Amino acid sequence: MKKFAVAPEVFKILPNYCLGVVVAKGIHNREASPVIREWMEAEQEKFCREFAEVNLKEYPGISVYREAFQKLNMNPNKFMCSIEALAKRVQKGNRLPGINSIVDLGNAMSLKYVLPMGAHDIDRFEGDMMVRFSTPEDHFLPMGEAAREDMPEGELVYASGNTVKTRRWIWRQSEDGKITEDTSYALFPIDGFEGVNEGKVQEARQELAQFLKEQFGCGLETGYINRDNPEFVYETGKGLTE
Repeated sequence: MKKFAVAPEVFKILPNYCLGVVVAKGIHNREASPVIREWMEAEQEKFCREFAEVNLKEYPGISVYREAFQKLNMNPNKFMCSIEALAKRVQKGNRLPGINSIVDLGNAMSLKYVLPMGAHDIDRFEGDMMVRFSTPEDHFLPMGEAAREDMPEGELVYASGNTVKTRRWIWRQSEDGKITEDTSYALFPIDGFEGVNEGKVQEARQELAQFLKEQFGCGLETGYINRDNPEFVYETGKGLTE
């Protein structure tokens, strides 16, 4: 059994924080999927049309994350959350490159639902995955670098053991957290806020799970985390759990 959890201290600052979770085993990520690439292209075109005149900083589906960053003492202009950075890039007409099926799928769905969606290789975990505040014992390996960085205390992170997978919550993923062609067992967290976009979080979770089941025949489990249910315990390979 494995666990994905949010530390109680997080909900003291972000009481309505929630996550939709999909765990998938048996993803074929080595070969590019034309279906996923076409979907990602279609979502980029749709986003450009629908958000051409939108001020992304003021759009409710993005401003809620900016407000959360401020509550966490992180400057959202300096450390732009993943969905704002993705949306801004596409809005400017800069097309996303195809990387691999898991990454492309996450980008397509992030644009469709305007939600930050991560993907983590479970086979590279050193312990349970947690959203928690960092400690001096933690370390972070920047993407593309060979030397690890020590972590300051009190930064909200995604971490497995003492390895920080994503710094500043949903800002920057590490080299340790990178999805590669060899990834076949993945955890997909979808970050949201109850009272704002939890409906989209749940819709995205179910569409992602169904797509993975139909396209790859994955063993799947889904979950939902909030203040009242801060842990998701999973064991894949038993089929889709609603």
